[in-house]
Amino acid sequence: MPSEPRREMIAWEELDKLMDHLVPQFQREFTAMVLITRGGIIPGGMLAEAMDITHILTAAVDFPAQMESQKSSAFMAWPQFIQFPADDKLRGRPILIVDDVWGSGRTITAVKNRVSAAGGFPETCVLHFNPYRNLFGSARPDYYAAITDAFIVYPWEIDRGTDQVLLGEI
Repeated sequence: MPSEPRREMIAWEELDKLMDHLVPQFQREFTAMVLITRGGIIPGGMLAEAMDITHILTAAVDFPAQMESQKSSAFMAWPQFIQFPADDKLRGRPILIVDDVWGSGRTITAVKNRVSAAGGFPETCVLHFNPYRNLFGSARPDYYAAITDAFIVYPWEIDRGTDQVLLGEI
């Protein structure tokens, strides 16, 4: 039985350091961003503010659920685009595609290919790149702040449900 991946929790202070490392890497100006929901929304918003990009779009992608007996074939499944910007919003633009992490690379690669097919000029950006889970050989994000082998838990993923609020008041 494979062991559980190492988990690493990222605090907001660490996120600031990752952004400080990421922003100076950009080689060109982007006129639009595509944020992959949900993981890319917060880092994308922070980058948009830092880079003064106002044309912000979102993409929601789903892959079929993986049943234990069909894991290898599920990795080959076509993505389902639940939400995606219209081609005319992408055509002819340098587009920065943002997600929180590149694990297998399936989601961000699917979005990049669709932006290219629409006539956009995409580059990819993540906070963390996990080369050990990458399904795309030597492909990697154009920009990333850190390399990891851990399962990353970002500060916006910590449980903040109403039960947590009520427990604090009792």
